Amino acid sequence: MPDNPLLVLAGHAASWATRPMPADVEHHARRALIDWFAALLPGCLRPPGTLLAAAMAAERGPGRAICYVDGSTGPIRHAALLNATASHTVEFDDIYRDAGYHPGCPTIAPALAAVQSRGGSMEDLLRAVVAGYEVSCRIGVAIQPSHYRYWHTTGTVGTFGAAVATALALGCDAGRIAHAIGTAATFAGGIQQAFLSDSMSKPLHPGHAADAGALAAIGAAAGVTGALDALHGPKGYAAATSEDTGKWDKALAGLDEHFAITAMTFKNHGCCGHIFAALDAVRDLQAEHGFTAADVVRIHVAGYGPTKTLCDRPEAATEADCRFSVQYATAALLVLGGVRIAAFEPESMRNPAIRAIMPKVSVSLDEELARGYPAVRAAKVSIALRDGRTLFRHQPTRKGDPDAPLSDAEVSDKFRELAGPVIGAAGAEAMLERLWKGDALPGAVRLLVNGRNRAAAE
Repeated sequence: MPDNPLLVLAGHAASWATRPMPADVEHHARRALIDWFAALLPGCLRPPGTLLAAAMAAERGPGRAICYVDGSTGPIRHAALLNATASHTVEFDDIYRDAGYHPGCPTIAPALAAVQSRGGSMEDLLRAVVAGYEVSCRIGVAIQPSHYRYWHTTGTVGTFGAAVATALALGCDAGRIAHAIGTAATFAGGIQQAFLSDSMSKPLHPGHAADAGALAAIGAAAGVTGALDALHGPKGYAAATSEDTGKWDKALAGLDEHFAITAMTFKNHGCCGHIFAALDAVRDLQAEHGFTAADVVRIHVAGYGPTKTLCDRPEAATEADCRFSVQYATAALLVLGGVRIAAFEPESMRNPAIRAIMPKVSVSLDEELARGYPAVRAAKVSIALRDGRTLFRHQPTRKGDPDAPLSDAEVSDKFRELAGPVIGAAGAEAMLERLWKGDALPGAVRLLVNGRNRAAAE
């Protein structure tokens, strides 16, 4: 293990202020930004972001950072909190598979707010985002998989992504980024019980991470110091939240050679990622064998740990439960043809055809698949049909994972699908063009509520 992994990571993060940006890294960073906006915009119309925006309006204060939830401008932390919360609401945000972590929500929201506040450029934003992804994803690798027994990685590790990205955007050097990381370690939080029960707390986790990380960075930029052994010390972050003081050799392997942002998973389904491999298997079996929902007698999903422990929810009824239910998502896929935003509208969740299939779906833990987690997210699916056939598929990965990635065209189509109903087709195309090719930051947008404009035009 290096003498101090925090200082190593801070030095690496600081290098992104001036180092040449490889073309593939810039391209992947733009993909991540597009995917984040695709997840953000529909979340801007839903609680808890809408509720928080109204409740916190009196606290907004002056500033240039855009809160997309209500179209206002304000200080960095206000926009970071609300935008990060909204971008995790519909469960379409990106994943770093090896850390079991959604880096986009807590990292991009404060980075964008900080760059907007300083009148910066798209290049400034992309550099800050890459640095935030690098540090937080590697910290996630150091503490997994044991961290995920109790903690929600996006709320905890996301605080580091926010701190680093904001600190770089604010012009901090390696020393001050290190202090931002040290302070962020004391702020990081988010427990899994929040999404084992019916609550709105889960999207607040990246919101809190974005806010807390931004606070750590703002403090560091002003000279506030943090504990520089906060990651690996005997009572530090890794020791407190995982089995040991961190797998730092593993986490830092390939630093300056392989970059986390080039290995992202972009979601192809609007639910928990631990269900994806099973959904992909069912989809492919249906395409190969042509059966319908009415033909299904039973479906069995054998998965890795969280597929069983978090997503075996046969009685799912609320939106939060349904997004984490193998039974509901599988039934919705068969009945609706996909697990997109429409699958979690009230009429879909009450659909008797979906409800009729849910009791036919069972889930078990497969020890072989469990040993491969988190680097491998696989499923083994058996489907018994009324004509006597039993179909089987071992799904070794998920559509959208780095080894089965969404193409640029698929990323664009996802953006159009999710953003179009919120900002209009023309607005979505204009924003997509800017995100793929532009040198200037994305600005404010009009949000459409029941066909009417809600927020100020760009």
